[in-house]
Amino acid sequence: MTPAARIQAAIEILDGVIAAANGNGPPADRLVADWFKNHRFAGSKDKRAIREHVYDAIRTCGPVPATGRVAMLGLVEEQGELRELFDGSQYGPPKIGKNEKPAEGGVAAEWLEDLLIASDVGEDDAAALLGRAPLDLRVNTLKTSRDALELPETGEMLAHENALRFPGGTQVSGWPAYEAGLVEVQDLGSQLACLAVGAQPGETVIDLCAGAGGKTLSLAASMANRGTLIAADTDRRRLSQLGPRAERAGAEIAREVLLDPDRELEALADLVGQADRVLIDAPCSGTGTWRRNPESRWRLSKGDLMRLVRIQSHLLEVASQLVKPGGSITYVTCSLLNDEGARQVERFLSANPDWSPAVPELPLGSAHGPGIRLMPSRDGTDGFFIARIGKAC
Repeated sequence: MTPAARIQAAIEILDGVIAAANGNGPPADRLVADWFKNHRFAGSKDKRAIREHVYDAIRTCGPVPATGRVAMLGLVEEQGELRELFDGSQYGPPKIGKNEKPAEGGVAAEWLEDLLIASDVGEDDAAALLGRAPLDLRVNTLKTSRDALELPETGEMLAHENALRFPGGTQVSGWPAYEAGLVEVQDLGSQLACLAVGAQPGETVIDLCAGAGGKTLSLAASMANRGTLIAADTDRRRLSQLGPRAERAGAEIAREVLLDPDRELEALADLVGQADRVLIDAPCSGTGTWRRNPESRWRLSKGDLMRLVRIQSHLLEVASQLVKPGGSITYVTCSLLNDEGARQVERFLSANPDWSPAVPELPLGSAHGPGIRLMPSRDGTDGFFIARIGKAC
């Protein structure tokens, strides 16, 4: 493919990404993969260039752009060398007209930018949300140690003793160590969130929003497979992925529990007042993960945010029923919005005087309200809010 043809391919994909964002369609990575599948003439260099054009253009736009072409014109404003590729050639994009305007820049839609500012997210912090994320691994201490681990590439040692960092896009899934379950792909911020739980061998621990089980596996390692670890979620498809992952990792999960929304305690009735620790990895806006999913900021509406805040509040109430006296809840969101983080926990504490903050000691992060905030700009992690609260004895 010619460089101009790659630009036109990126525009076509961007049109699909924009339509999907407006209509709750598939994510950008799936649309990119589908385009490659249907255009097998594209070589590896073509695919790499097209993918970079697509994601660079997404990062350049603030609000959802009107078309893929205006999104790409926004990228031209930052990468001027691309202008000459709008040459009107057979497979390339038409020349840029005098009156054509690029997509609006910025971090996100105005209402969302306002919420970030109100949540003490500075300009540099916001810009870092649209950078490129590295690939972090967690050494699985159920099977090995960081010192004993042998990998094809040397990773950067991080603040957490079991974390290693590699360049984004590193193909670790084919490494023997990955296939043997010696390492798991997990952002450093997620690893620190699990560290904040403080799970100990012999305890009863519930991962209330386990999803596909990334944090559950980390908790199993913290507990050294001793105690009772429960993985619960409302998403049957994601929860079904945990079993094979746990087997590969050598992690022992006491049981997996499929929950009905708003009826969670019915499925967890035997655990009411029994848990030493509950982790709430709450559904959220994902503002802290824009480095990995930059188009997700185009999908979030004010209504979506309100719905998520209600779910988070409900999950805190559910978790509070599961914890025994002297136990704790660790509340985690990959969001930097106060409505989903500090303010959410403050509301719970205000309404429940028998609970109090027990801020965890972590090697990274800054104090933020009743918890800790991790920022890409300062900590090199995804953005997280982490709070641990304890129940009176």
